[in-house]
Amino acid sequence: MPEALSDQKMEATTSNEYGFCRDGKVYIKAFLNFPEREIGFVRNTEQEALQYFVNRFELAKKKVADLSHEVKEVQNKGSFLTKVVQMKAYLAEFDGLGDFKPLFDELEKNEEYLRSLIQQNQVKNLEIKRALIEDAKNAAHGDDVLLATEQLVEIKSKWVKTGPVDRQFQDELTDTFQAILEAFFLRRRVYFEEKNRIIDEKIAKLQGFIDGVHQLRKAPDIDDSVGKVKELQKEWKTVLGLPPKKQSMLWKNFKKANDMFFEKYNRIKGIEVKPRIDPRMQELVAMTQELESKLTDQINMPAIADKAKAYLVKWKEITAQMKSLDRSLAERFRTICDKIFEMNYLLRVISYRHPALNDKPRIEQLKIMINQMDYMTKKERSELESFIAQAEQDRQMEEKPIQSKINTQKRKISMKEILLTGFKAELDQLLNA
Repeated sequence: MPEALSDQKMEATTSNEYGFCRDGKVYIKAFLNFPEREIGFVRNTEQEALQYFVNRFELAKKKVADLSHEVKEVQNKGSFLTKVVQMKAYLAEFDGLGDFKPLFDELEKNEEYLRSLIQQNQVKNLEIKRALIEDAKNAAHGDDVLLATEQLVEIKSKWVKTGPVDRQFQDELTDTFQAILEAFFLRRRVYFEEKNRIIDEKIAKLQGFIDGVHQLRKAPDIDDSVGKVKELQKEWKTVLGLPPKKQSMLWKNFKKANDMFFEKYNRIKGIEVKPRIDPRMQELVAMTQELESKLTDQINMPAIADKAKAYLVKWKEITAQMKSLDRSLAERFRTICDKIFEMNYLLRVISYRHPALNDKPRIEQLKIMINQMDYMTKKERSELESFIAQAEQDRQMEEKPIQSKINTQKRKISMKEILLTGFKAELDQLLNA
């Protein structure tokens, strides 16, 4: 009898509602449809072993709670179905002691909710993909191949972003959509092959015109050749539809051949040809020269600055009508405008402290202008260095507005330095006279 009581006491102290110890091992009791199984060993005492696995059960509770929270909060819920199924498998083999039933109930509820949601989404996705197939059919049969290409690229992007559909429809939809794309891009390839063939024919034709002019230049009867060259010029105008760069290159070669032909013709006929000067170019040159001649007119600098502003507007209007422009002339014009604006600003700043600057001797004028310009140049250079340092710190150096501001300030400082150098040279000349 005492021995039986001892066994009961041992049983009471080495088991709990969810598990027990036996022969130095820890077991979880059968629950739901899961059988009793071994989950660990008794390291020290059986009570400590049981308590270890009771504490460990909290990890399972936390994992289920975290997963349930994610299912509620995230937008892309469909991706969590696999995680819920995996969590159920994880719990089935989890080594811990506790009430697993509420955890499985929670996972079952999540799984049912997610499967229902996925089914709803699949129905919606099915509608979307069927609509995209119709859109693709309409686009693929369009006459404008380039427009159709843009539309199909956009439709394909929407297709990729649309989620999966029920498996019974997946292969059929994918095959149908892919067949539409493949048929269109085959038609597109044939279209561009034909287009390229036509372009190649036109290029060959224009190249033939160029070669023809060169041959006519070598012909013995120059008078007969003139009419033929002019006929080629007329035919040239009828060949259209080439890529702009290719058309431009061929035209330059054709023009060069014509120029060489008529140079020979004029030489044989003793004709002196005066080069034609574009009146618009003459006007640009005149504006540039006028401003350059007025840079030293300190007294009227405000009015000159206003004229430079007006000429800037006029310059843009004229050059917008011209196909090409001499870069050196454009740089000359921009430089003189910048110098005038900097000179006007300098004189305006000086006028606050020296209102009668123009009445002073030239040497004194130059000293005042040099001091002020030197101060402004150093100040602006320091400000620019600080701006660049801040832009580098903020990692904004590659941004176009930042680069534009830096280049503008560098040009202003450069113009100031050029004017400053001129003032110093004039002062040295006067002092050493």
